[in-house]
Amino acid sequence: MAPRVGTVVAVGVTRHIPAWLVGTALLCCSLAVLAGVLPDDRADALYHSYDGGGVEITGPSLMVLKKLGQNVAVNGNYYVDSISSASIDVVTSGASAYSEDRIEFSGGVDYLHGNSIMSLSFTNSSEDDYEANTAGFGISMDMFGNMTTVSMGYSRGWDTVMNNLDSTFSRDADRQNYKLGLTQVVTKDMLLELNYEGITDEGFLNNPYRSVRYLDPGGDSYSYESEIYPNTRTSNAVAIRSIYYLPYRAAVSGEYRFFDDTWGIDAHNLKFVYTHPLQGGWLLEGNYRYYTQNAADFYSDLFPFQGAQNFLARDKELSTFSSHTIGFKLSYDFIKNGWRSIDKGKINLAWDHILFDYDDFRDLRVVTPAPGDEPLYSFSADVVQLYVSIWF
Repeated sequence: MAPRVGTVVAVGVTRHIPAWLVGTALLCCSLAVLAGVLPDDRADALYHSYDGGGVEITGPSLMVLKKLGQNVAVNGNYYVDSISSASIDVVTSGASAYSEDRIEFSGGVDYLHGNSIMSLSFTNSSEDDYEANTAGFGISMDMFGNMTTVSMGYSRGWDTVMNNLDSTFSRDADRQNYKLGLTQVVTKDMLLELNYEGITDEGFLNNPYRSVRYLDPGGDSYSYESEIYPNTRTSNAVAIRSIYYLPYRAAVSGEYRFFDDTWGIDAHNLKFVYTHPLQGGWLLEGNYRYYTQNAADFYSDLFPFQGAQNFLARDKELSTFSSHTIGFKLSYDFIKNGWRSIDKGKINLAWDHILFDYDDFRDLRVVTPAPGDEPLYSFSADVVQLYVSIWF
């Protein structure tokens, strides 16, 4: 397999997704969940597709959740990513396009006690050169007449990084994740949510295939050397989100999220969503998201000489860049009043179009007389999700 030099951005591919995208998903998904109620029995089948920047990712996901009595619910999920990559990093390194599969299994159990739910979870993700395991615990509690929900969580991850070009290469990375959340019913039509997430990483935190470039003596050409990252990283994210239900059964929501870390990255994420009911059981949703970040302290598109500093990075996801996302989602209740053992069913089709613009990462596919004069890199991507949910 060709060396993997690029970073992939894709929904559900947690090892390859930049922290800004993963964190947004984690902080946004629980707004209307009440701690004192176990979720209903359901099964979901998902097909997802990502296409952009020379990278294609497709695959299925299957999830089942089942209550065991009144106080216990168990869930399991199977997720596959089939990745085909000829990203700019792969192409400009001289490597060949590669294909691989990432397979993920996860499971969990929820226990309801009074107005509280305690949760345990475990996830294993496997690739030919990366093995990831994560165990987590969480608790949420309804208070003040179910008007306030407080939640907290902790997870521990232990990963093994390998290198297909060196059978003796094996490095470990340990991760800890801390979460705090508060959901408040402000009025009968409005909910407000505050979340904090802290992550500490330790170990081998960079890609063993990726390189940085530096100027050769004379300044008219450049060469490559391996990336070197710090072996620790601490990041913090704070998010505030509100949803307002309109009189005609529609809803609007907004979110702001701030992220910073010890590598010098500050990021801002702003998102708006409008949900509108249509006739016949259809539901239409539109969203817009803007994201921006500055570069890590040790990032550079072109270093002045070999070994210019202790830590070196040229990962475009650590550079200064921004993105705009426009998305739509269409849902249809194809089973409303029950059918045999099925209580209800819903089909969903979602599409996001993302525009990425990099301020200090250059497109090396374009040859220029002087290194550093190449045009800045930009690309667009499309993310499609089709999934069916059945409650039983």
